[in-house]
Amino acid sequence: MKPNTDVLFALNDIPTVNQSITAALQHILACFVGIITPSLIIGTALGLEPEIPYLISMSLFVSGVATFIQAKTFGPVGCGLIAVQGTSFAFISALLIAGLSIKANGGSKEEILSTLLGVCFIGAFIEIIVSLFINKIKRVITPLTTGIVITTIGISLIKVGITDLAGGFGSANFGSIENLTLGLFVLVTIIALNVSSNPWVRLSGMILGTIVASDLGWVSFASLAEQPIVSIPVPFKYGINFDLDIFIPIALIYFLTALETSGDLTANSLFCGLPIKGPKYLKRIKGGILADGVNSAIAAIFNTFPNTTFGQNNAVIQLTGVASRHVGFYVAAMLVILGLFPIIGGALQLMPKPVLGGATLVMFATIAVGGIKILASEPIDRRKSLIIATSLGTGLGVLMVPDAIQGLPVAFKNVLSSSVTSAGFTAIIMSILIPENKVTKQENTDASLSPSVEKIKQQSK
Repeated sequence: MKPNTDVLFALNDIPTVNQSITAALQHILACFVGIITPSLIIGTALGLEPEIPYLISMSLFVSGVATFIQAKTFGPVGCGLIAVQGTSFAFISALLIAGLSIKANGGSKEEILSTLLGVCFIGAFIEIIVSLFINKIKRVITPLTTGIVITTIGISLIKVGITDLAGGFGSANFGSIENLTLGLFVLVTIIALNVSSNPWVRLSGMILGTIVASDLGWVSFASLAEQPIVSIPVPFKYGINFDLDIFIPIALIYFLTALETSGDLTANSLFCGLPIKGPKYLKRIKGGILADGVNSAIAAIFNTFPNTTFGQNNAVIQLTGVASRHVGFYVAAMLVILGLFPIIGGALQLMPKPVLGGATLVMFATIAVGGIKILASEPIDRRKSLIIATSLGTGLGVLMVPDAIQGLPVAFKNVLSSSVTSAGFTAIIMSILIPENKVTKQENTDASLSPSVEKIKQQSK
């Protein structure tokens, strides 16, 4: 196989310190908002405002520790890739329903957090167990199911990107000409930089947009004075509790999160020029899912919500061409620092939403393209067409019309409210129920059109 000419630094290459810091900042900027947003949403909805700064700090701190575990690997734990870990969006709905129920029954803030974090801690072992049997469930962990999940992830994140570009959710001037102009300026700038003949120009990103926003007076540092100087990680600060009714939907989401992680790691492998088939690939996926579970347990211990492998940084790898896992160490260190010193995170948080949206819109869309590439890596026969159509229809249908499942029992609604879990769950069930019959197998045998990973990459140029 010929080397991927889009990769400037391969998996085990060691860029210079300046190059590593520049590349790491791209990952931080792509993932920062995603890491802190779930804690912000959950804390606000459950009336935990005094605890939100600490929850956000711990989200960043644990993300750094978890990212280091993934990139470094410890025995069987970790994938050895730049797999940035962050707080999962998939659990938000279930955690909100559970937290509101505890609050309605007179539970205090400490009781709410101790129960939610306790359930998340026990639930993490579901994903750990799933990782141990990954070789036994290869029928559902396939390019078909992972491609569907990645495509759904990318499409669902596009909504986040375009919302930020227009000013951010709840913005008073949402959709204003000023917001759209700044967002589109960043978007066009990124596109222009990525077609530059100088490969290192591709590592610039949102810097120009931030400078422009600062000149316009959109960046204010007044709120930084209210930030605490240091946040100290305290294991089980709020205690630990368990509730079986809350645990069941959380456990199901953990299982589907394993599928989501396999999809993200498959895209990561593809962009790094690594194989997405064979024993090395399965070992990498197994280690990544195992680390996901371990990291989610660590997250609960240090008072934040379940972690998962983020898909945002996969697009950064493709756009920058830097696939070196050593950059992951820099990303991890930066996240830990952001967690320990919240004033730094507060400064990053001041970046105007249109700047973030203009940059992340193309990145998120690239994730969806990565999923499509994986789906196209094998012949799409009648069976696969049906599974893809039904899974995407279900997942995107829930995304577009969330009230459609309003009448379902709470446990089912918790699981299916996420477009990613809906699409992934549908893909798994249909892959099991619809067998590959002789006609399908013959179609696959006769179709010598099955493109290699190299062909996929060539088609994307």
